[in-house]
Amino acid sequence: MASFIQSPTISTISITQIHSRSLKLLRYPNLQHRHTLYHKCIKPSPLCCTNLSPWEASPVTYAENNDTGGNFLKETANIFETLSSDKTDEAPVTTIKEVTDAADQTRSSVQFQYFKWPMWLLGPSLLLATGMAPTLWLPISSIFLGPNIASLLSLTGLDCIFNLGASLFLLMADSCARPKNPTEPCSSKAPFSYQFWNMVATITGFIIPLIMMFGSQKGFLQPQLPPISFAVLLGPYLLLLSVQMITEMLIWHWQSSVWLVTPVIYEAYRVLQLMRGLKLGAELNAPAWMVHSIRGLVCWWVLILGMQLMRVAWYAGFTARARQPQSSAVADAN
Repeated sequence: MASFIQSPTISTISITQIHSRSLKLLRYPNLQHRHTLYHKCIKPSPLCCTNLSPWEASPVTYAENNDTGGNFLKETANIFETLSSDKTDEAPVTTIKEVTDAADQTRSSVQFQYFKWPMWLLGPSLLLATGMAPTLWLPISSIFLGPNIASLLSLTGLDCIFNLGASLFLLMADSCARPKNPTEPCSSKAPFSYQFWNMVATITGFIIPLIMMFGSQKGFLQPQLPPISFAVLLGPYLLLLSVQMITEMLIWHWQSSVWLVTPVIYEAYRVLQLMRGLKLGAELNAPAWMVHSIRGLVCWWVLILGMQLMRVAWYAGFTARARQPQSSAVADAN
């Protein structure tokens, strides 16, 4: 860049005029004339140069790069909104709070695993103490006082104790079946075919005693059995069967992982319950058709229990086949 620098005017007024009367300046009449001629000879002339002076700053030129959309430094209300963050690749920032939450979650999951270990022994022990021990070791004479309401209530109380233990066992089993991470979803939906055939088996076991009671009251089955004796023999059985149906429907609705274990627990206890009914039938001098009916119910529920165990084996094989493609995919990735 060329710049024009004008040289300063050279003034040669260097004559000292001494206004002294003693020196009398009139002796030099041409002094003023010389000064005028010398001043006219020297005129200011413009100087053209291309080099910058050392104290002059060089011009700065700004050029925009890749401003095709015309969005470079748009005017905004806030200076921090000038640069759009969606056009910049920002690395994920992990805050201290997120790290702390992750550490707390891991610590809580590890502590929760410690509580699961005693459940593997506590759950079955509780089921044994509430279900099998009273039925196997408690004498019949201590709970059966004859065909009356007291005996009915005693037998019903034993079944309620078992139902309490079974409910606690199912809760512990569901807790052990859940994943290590509490936030991870865990849902296991029972197949519709399983629900259908299970309800068919349960309703069949519920209807057969009602048909026998109706036939006895109408005189189709002889000799007749009094209603209180029928209630002592099969009343707790019908009550616990109704509780099982409600429990299974709730488990199917909640999609818990214990839907495959629930009928096995109740049906195993039902076999013992009916065997106890056979002993009570001998105490009540029940008719032969009633004894044979109870034996038929025992065979029915043993058959259903065997089918349930076959279904457990099928489900174990189904789970193994479902995990095989995942393990092969992981092996291929490694």
